[in-house]
Amino acid sequence: MQTYVVGGAVRDALLGLAVKDHDHVVVGATPEQMIAKGFRPVGKDFPVFLHPQTQEEYALARTERKTAPGYKGFVFHTSADVTLEEDLVRRDLTINAMARADDGAITDPYGGRRDIEQRVFRHVSDAFAEDPVRILRVARFAARFSDFTVAPETNALMKRMVDEGEVDALVAERVWQELARGLMEHKPSRMFDVLRDCGALTRILPELDALWGVPQPAQWHPEIDTGVHVMQVIDCAARLERDLPVRFACLTHDLGKAVTPADNWPAHHGHEGLGVKLVEQVCKRLRVPTECRDLAVMTTREHGNVGRALQLRANTIVTLFERCDAFRKPARFTQMLLATECDSRGRIGANASFAEAPFPQLAHLETALAAARGVNAGEIAQACADSPQRIPERVHAARVGAVKAALKEEDVE
Repeated sequence: MQTYVVGGAVRDALLGLAVKDHDHVVVGATPEQMIAKGFRPVGKDFPVFLHPQTQEEYALARTERKTAPGYKGFVFHTSADVTLEEDLVRRDLTINAMARADDGAITDPYGGRRDIEQRVFRHVSDAFAEDPVRILRVARFAARFSDFTVAPETNALMKRMVDEGEVDALVAERVWQELARGLMEHKPSRMFDVLRDCGALTRILPELDALWGVPQPAQWHPEIDTGVHVMQVIDCAARLERDLPVRFACLTHDLGKAVTPADNWPAHHGHEGLGVKLVEQVCKRLRVPTECRDLAVMTTREHGNVGRALQLRANTIVTLFERCDAFRKPARFTQMLLATECDSRGRIGANASFAEAPFPQLAHLETALAAARGVNAGEIAQACADSPQRIPERVHAARVGAVKAALKEEDVE
């Protein structure tokens, strides 16, 4: 019975990165032997055990066989005679198919060290094609290790998987899980580069894929292409360390530009409203969590108004607050401002002027919201006890007055 550290822990150590979690493979053992040593079984599809002290996962060496479409269609085989090399060959990428023994010796039968040095994602074997989740994983790894490229033969294999419909068998929850993890990496745009290159993006997120090739006014968007702009926006959100709801809102905020009348391009009047239905469509299909969905819908609908905030009248600003439920959910409103800031700064062309430009709209609207929230709606309601139908009107007027005072009447069209 021998145990090895495998996968990401070995890879990250060779890359000089901090190792957070350790996965272990056990060769030459049976489930009964593991239980006798105090390990607790937790695996559903194949024998996985938790170490009695560290609670780290130890899996028995195994092989697998494809039996049905999708990522769940596998039969696993474990026995004491499965070798380490047989276990490693079923893994996705060579950089994840290495093992380290207790004495520090590394087993690398498929060239993982070489590919780390060359910064290449390369599949271990044709078994890669049996699991469509691996396309998503390669894309997510690209967002984490942004200086790596996909080997041509691996990209060709992923294209074949897309053409053969393997990607269509992915379940929504798994797609969202991988996309969400990729969005939280330091350069999320690389994930979408990889998905586009192999053709998977048009199957997973056709609404996003449609943005490439859609032009925007060069005066405001020196990058011209809408797809390129959205990638710069999500990378800006990562650079500013925004949370997942903000990053997802950044990803989806301009979906409407793909469906504005092409005769009017590069202008996109009304793209905000057109985009709302597309965002709702994406969120329903991928079963996006409510927190992410609601912020994405609101950002899509309102990012143009936020961008014009310095020119809005106090009455329009208060109406914006009401429409966004900002009095009950001020933190979510601030998240929308943060997403719109990324939209403003995610425009990089010949110079970095947009990326470095201030975004005064954020402080402007936060100041206005603080003033409006300072209005005592309860007192106004008591004063209108004899005509309760006028309460909303009076509260709104009071909030407009508070915003005017806070902004020092600088709310002219």
